[in-house]
Formats: sequence, structure tokens, C-alpha cells
Amino acid sequence: MSSWFLLIVLVFVVFIALVALKSKQGGASSVGFPYQPAKTLFSAAKRSFLGVLDQAVGSEHRVFGKVRVADVAMVKPGLGNSARQGALNRIAYKHFDFVVCRASDLAIVCAVELNDKSHSSRRGQSRDELLLKVCQAINLPLLTVPAKQAYSPQEIRAQFLAAVSPPQVGASVGT
Repeated sequence: MSSWFLLIVLVFVVFIALVALKSKQGGASSVGFPYQPAKTLFSAAKRSFLGVLDQAVGSEHRVFGKVRVADVAMVKPGLGNSARQGALNRIAYKHFDFVVCRASDLAIVCAVELNDKSHSSRRGQSRDELLLKVCQAINLPLLTVPAKQAYSPQEIRAQFLAAVSPPQVGASVGT
């Protein structure tokens, strides 16, 4: 009778082990990959501005949205590991609202920030200052545009052309 008891216990242990293994494998989709689709890539205000910006820069340029700063600016060589990692950490999770590139070769021409009320907070101002300093360091014009209800493509084009015309870097438009 004790051999039957051991057999039942063994079958039970194997069953529990298989259930645990299966739940661990099946759970990878819910625990190991805890993602869901984002609602939209841009807020309504940024979506609206993107349409105007596309018109303003013309067919000779292409606009890309939410581009990581770390994809635009690289950390200089020659730094120690700690300094290099610190510099990378400061930009790793930041992005530009928009980046304008030359259509012919996709060379980056200008970064664009659409400044809404969140940019008036201390945190927003600190982020804006970092972006400005990065752009100055890599000699990339930064066009900042205050968010508003409507934009004129001609006005945005004039601001864009002024920002990318040498020697201006970090052009700030409007208040």
C-alpha cells in the first residue's frame, strides 16, 4: 500500500511541476512582456502641428517625430566609463518632438520642440535647457514653437528658415 501512496505522490509532484512549467512558459507573455499598444503616437496638438510643419518645410525635407536625443547626439570619445555613462544617461530617455531632415540624404537639419504648458514647469525647463545645450554642442539648430490653437504654414516656414540659416543655433521663436 505504501508503494501506491508513493506512486500517487510522485504523479502529483510531476503534475504540479508540469503545471508550474507550463504557467511559467505561458506567463512569459503576460509577465515577461508586460506591454500593450499605445493609444496614439502624438497628442492632438502635436498631430496638428506635424501637418503644418510638414507643409512648412516643403518637399525638400522630411519630418520625423519623437526621435531620441541619443539617436541624434553621440557621446564624445575619450571619456572615462563613468563620465561616458553619465552623459549617456542624461539623454537616453529624452526625445525631440520632431526632427527635420533633408529629403535627399536624411541628414538632420533641425530639431523642433512644440512647447505647451508643461514646458513652464521646473522639470520642463530643465529638460528644455538640456536639449538646448545638446543642440549647441552638436551645432544643430533647435526651433522652439509655442503651442497654440492654429499655425500658419508660412509663419512656421519663415521660423524654420531663420533657425537653419547660419549662424543661428538654438533659435527660440515667440513667447
